Amino acid sequence: MDADWLRDVTRRADLHGVLSDPGRLAIVEMLTWGDRSPSDVAADLQMTSNLLAHHVNVLAEHGLVRRTRSEGDRRRTYLSLVPGALGGLRPLQRRPDRPARVLFVCTANSARSQLAAALWRAACDVPVASAGTHPAPAVAEGAVRAARRQRLPGLGSPHTLVEVHRPGDFVVTVCDRAHEETAGLADSHWSVPDPVRVGSDVAFDSALTELDRRVNQLLPLLTT
Repeated sequence: MDADWLRDVTRRADLHGVLSDPGRLAIVEMLTWGDRSPSDVAADLQMTSNLLAHHVNVLAEHGLVRRTRSEGDRRRTYLSLVPGALGGLRPLQRRPDRPARVLFVCTANSARSQLAAALWRAACDVPVASAGTHPAPAVAEGAVRAARRQRLPGLGSPHTLVEVHRPGDFVVTVCDRAHEETAGLADSHWSVPDPVRVGSDVAFDSALTELDRRVNQLLPLLTT
């Protein structure tokens, strides 16, 4: 008997056990779409804070969910799925209609939203745009270099959310500050650390890698 296979079966059996609770399964399904604050999850599921905390603790103990501190309001945390933690188990999804366009939003529209849009454009024919709540004068040079290293399509120039947003856009915030500033606008939120604050090529490459993972996770949910 293959020991690695047995360990994998045991791991998947444990996951099935954890997700056999309807509350925990609902939390995981919500997080497949993007990161959520505990208060938002509790409100959407009509769940008490104590019960939510219990479920999140169980999910965290089994390596399914992680908590991150907001880069905007430091009192706020976000829940997200641990990459790859479902180990081949994929919850059923309530799929929205195929969107007319995907819109990525961050504060300055100078790095994360630009890179996310470039990744989406390279992977899919669904139209895409990006915007910022407080656009910078220009795209960050680190973002331009990172895009070139990955041979992505050219990045655009920063634009304001007001001028870019259209009714029917599937909005993805990729910045905690923008998400908190535009409460209720986003269809999905990705809590991606700001590479501009660090400024190194490593930081921009790390952000690009995380955005690429998230794009590949969202893509089949919106297009198949």
